[in-house]
Amino acid sequence: MPSRNTFAPDMIRGDKNTIQIALAGNPNSGKTSLFNALTGLNQKVGNFPGVTVDKKTGSFSVGNDLQAKVVDLPGTYSLYPRRADEWVAYNVLMDVERKENIDVIMLVMDASNLKRNLLFCSQLIDLKYPVIVALTMNDLAQKKGIKIDIDELSRELNVPVVPVNPRTNKGINELKKVVAQMAATPYAAPVSDFIDIKNIAPKAIENLQSKLDVNDYLAIHYLANYEHLSFPQETKNIIAKIDAEEKFSATKVQAEEILQRYTRIRQIMQQFVVEPDPLQKKIFTDKLDDILLHRVWGYVILLGVLFFLFQSIFWLAQYPMDGIDWTFTQLTNWLSSVLPQAWWSDLICNGLLAGLGGIIVFVPQIAILFGLITLLEDTGYMARISFLMDKLMRKVGLNGKSVMPMISGFACAIPGIMSTRNIENRKERLLTIMITPLMSCSARLPVYTILIGLAVPNKFYLGIFSARGLIMMLMYLLGVVMALIVSVVLKWIVKIQEKSFFILELPIYRAPRWKNVFVTMIEKAKVFVLEAGKVILVISLLIWFLSSYGPSKSMQKIDHKYEVLKSQTPVSNTEAIAQLNRNFGTEKLENSYAGHLGKFIEPVIKPLGYDWKIGIALITSFAAREVFVGTMATLYSVDEDNTSTLQQKMKSAKRDDGTPVYTLPTAISLIIFYVLAMQCMSTLAVVKRETKSWKWPIVQFIYMTGLAYVCSFLVFHIMS
Repeated sequence: MPSRNTFAPDMIRGDKNTIQIALAGNPNSGKTSLFNALTGLNQKVGNFPGVTVDKKTGSFSVGNDLQAKVVDLPGTYSLYPRRADEWVAYNVLMDVERKENIDVIMLVMDASNLKRNLLFCSQLIDLKYPVIVALTMNDLAQKKGIKIDIDELSRELNVPVVPVNPRTNKGINELKKVVAQMAATPYAAPVSDFIDIKNIAPKAIENLQSKLDVNDYLAIHYLANYEHLSFPQETKNIIAKIDAEEKFSATKVQAEEILQRYTRIRQIMQQFVVEPDPLQKKIFTDKLDDILLHRVWGYVILLGVLFFLFQSIFWLAQYPMDGIDWTFTQLTNWLSSVLPQAWWSDLICNGLLAGLGGIIVFVPQIAILFGLITLLEDTGYMARISFLMDKLMRKVGLNGKSVMPMISGFACAIPGIMSTRNIENRKERLLTIMITPLMSCSARLPVYTILIGLAVPNKFYLGIFSARGLIMMLMYLLGVVMALIVSVVLKWIVKIQEKSFFILELPIYRAPRWKNVFVTMIEKAKVFVLEAGKVILVISLLIWFLSSYGPSKSMQKIDHKYEVLKSQTPVSNTEAIAQLNRNFGTEKLENSYAGHLGKFIEPVIKPLGYDWKIGIALITSFAAREVFVGTMATLYSVDEDNTSTLQQKMKSAKRDDGTPVYTLPTAISLIIFYVLAMQCMSTLAVVKRETKSWKWPIVQFIYMTGLAYVCSFLVFHIMS
């Protein structure tokens, strides 16, 4: 077991040019803002080993020859984890196997809540890691009348304390200089602990230290949580034996430790921190909460905020989307005119470009949606939404903490489901997992956009309310309402008895950090293009192949038939030739592999108002919902000319009897299907991983698909 009592520069750095930093802190302490300020666009998102929690890593330059790599740990209040996210941070900080190879902990502390933050800080110091404190929220502390003697606080804690403001980049250069100094200077851990740890469980600690090379505080955590840490079985057996022999009580030790720490923290606060009278006048945040959390006006304002969000998706994205759509149409048209008639040119124009266009055209809406959600989080309003909704959530078997995963589900169900780890109650967590995919995620947005554009006229009411925006908002609200109804049903089916608590910290209101919003928009758009885009592109090319080829006998028969018809038609009759080409494309598509597949499932989907082409899109979009648009783009590009946009091609699509395919009932029925159906294999995989069973993803898939079919059937026949 490696010792952490002393560090030299070569031990701090895995190599001469890199230092590994763990960014830790309490929730709402400004940790994410600092991470973005340090790393900018030099970020990537993965997963912590063995779990599905997001792992944000980034890098920044400290000097000419030194790079710092930062891993952003999930927020946690102390080294006694309760939620799944806190266990992830805990395992990284314990780092038994040295997988993360952390050299320095950069701890973000909120100056306006210093007493609470010092608990976590004192625990990290006692781990004997090199610690740098980044002190945030200094402007808020000043408004509250809090004055901190930073130099004396740094001396008392025996760690560097650097005041920073990530929103204005104030103190960032000073923080980097401290990192460089720490990397260049031999580090010796403090000999004494923050509190008298050894006296809490002296025999157990001494016994463990005789077997393993660990400091006093690590010994306590190893004894308390060895079953959850990645020790070799032999080491676990040693710790378990000591645990049993000394009758070690983790709960008693934790209680004694926390009491000692807060006694010392109170002394520090009295010496180095001046706090105002608690009866001082309300700060701005409290005054604003009186309005935004009002039992009537709070809900009115919330609906207004959500309405503005969905209207903005259309208002702000319309022109860039039109520009991208026009560009791809012109490019496809130009390439079709200059490339020779061959299978590979058809692949480029009707397969590759059609699929690529189906990805890029929705980047503005994806970026805007994530940007607006980031604004809500950055300003502090997102937590208020949870608070407002707690009363309603409890009536359907959830609590206010379920709102955050559900709202995250508007962007993507996967991070929403993973964020349910914040919900301590097992039943409420399971119900939240089961209903979160009903939230209209960003993958549904391209489907809504294309279908609403087909079915709903571009009208404005009172000059500002877009009919399309209203329908879009109704679709999002439908997902929410159905989620609540399903939760009520599942509340009676799922038999888990456990007490429920709702404790939520409301962050202060702050002006949004626009750089943070911009970085998030870029990153989320990049993820959509590179991750979802790969799936869309592969399936688009597959659909092109299935649409362009079919059983050789039937395809040869069609080729021969139209060769004869063309030979009998005068070349001067361009209109007749064009019509023959359209009929040839349509008949060839119907007899292709894709056509056979669509025709096979058409009897099942016909009652919903769908034809065989829509059937193909329904099948392919089970891989990912957004594939619907790429599939339709490919199908209609193969069938039609390249001079029209996808929406124009779909609008002009006709059935065998000459009636339009996309009537209002059909379009609305299809939208309803996509609102409610489970069409995301990745989400099902994450649900399985989170519930550790295939039972719940199977139940989820069956109930969502059945609900989508029944509701689409009713809507189509009521509107027809």
